[in-house]
Amino acid sequence: MLEKSDKCDQAAVRALGRRGKRALGLPRSGLVQCILCRAQDKYHMRKRFWEAAVCKSQVGREGLVRLGRIFELDASWKGKPPSEIKHMREQFLRPHVDSFFAWVEEQRLLFKDQRGYTRTALEYAHNQTDVLKSFFDDGKLVLTNNGAERAIKAIALGRKAWLFCGSDDHAKSTAALYSLVASARLHKLDPEEYLRCLIRLVPLWPEHRMLELAPLFWERTRARLDVAQLARELGPISVPVEPLDTSAAPEQQAAAG
Repeated sequence: MLEKSDKCDQAAVRALGRRGKRALGLPRSGLVQCILCRAQDKYHMRKRFWEAAVCKSQVGREGLVRLGRIFELDASWKGKPPSEIKHMREQFLRPHVDSFFAWVEEQRLLFKDQRGYTRTALEYAHNQTDVLKSFFDDGKLVLTNNGAERAIKAIALGRKAWLFCGSDDHAKSTAALYSLVASARLHKLDPEEYLRCLIRLVPLWPEHRMLELAPLFWERTRARLDVAQLARELGPISVPVEPLDTSAAPEQQAAAG
């Protein structure tokens, strides 16, 4: 049944914060994360169940516990190759996820005529089921978008200090630079060094082969260049005559070799 306190206002939910977690008797790790939420979604699934749990909803609390079990299991495979993670998720995690969404459908029928945080959480999980299961498609995908949100935090904070970019073209250039920096970090490159080399090479590189300079292929491209030439601030650079094979990711090519 819907608890009366399930209708408590949003300010009270926010005010509880970390202490509210302890008040609910829930562990600190894992339970407040969301399963692969889309970046444009304002409220993530975990927040919906968290709000319901804070308002003493048994459904909200059970939802958090079920999500916690999923996160704890997935965390045990951290550091393994993506192909192995994908296989283990299918074998061991899929039953827990399917059970969670089956439970959501059961509870949703019970709360369909009621209002409050519990119904909101259940409806959100129901409406986003396909998106929230998409991490099974690729072992590289993580269960949360927390990393992406941390990556764009600097931009969000910068907006408070920036008046404008100058024009739409400048804004597009800024977005392109941010994307390059983020991709360089993703591939464990030094962004400053990578951009320095990129500025040197772009004017000299064949236009139809620009993909060779992408962070994904940069290590292989750099290995084909003259180190001394690349280290100079100015001067010519010998561009390899043979194009680099960019039809497959480096790890796929290594596996094939």
